[in-house]
Amino acid sequence: MEVEGSSKKMIATQEEMVEAKVPLAYRDQCAHLLIPLNKCRHAELYLPWKCEAERHVYEKCAYELVMERMLKMQKIQEQEAKLKQSQKQPIPLIPKTANA
Repeated sequence: MEVEGSSKKMIATQEEMVEAKVPLAYRDQCAHLLIPLNKCRHAELYLPWKCEAERHVYEKCAYELVMERMLKMQKIQEQEAKLKQSQKQPIPLIPKTANA
């Protein structure tokens, strides 16, 4: 499944996420990495020094998604600023007369 506006594809299906009880807020393009991370956390009783490799991979994926969204938003803001500036007409210092 392709997500509009993102370079990453959805790998985990809705059924897999429901089965793994992934919260709605975390059902993004990195959910396929969160599922094994949560299984590891549960198996290791949430010990912070366990599952470091899985956590690192998941956090890297989440960071890349955030950075991608930030860059996209920055481009949109630059386009809007350019459009706004091009529509802005300067106020003439000397008014034009009808005969000039």
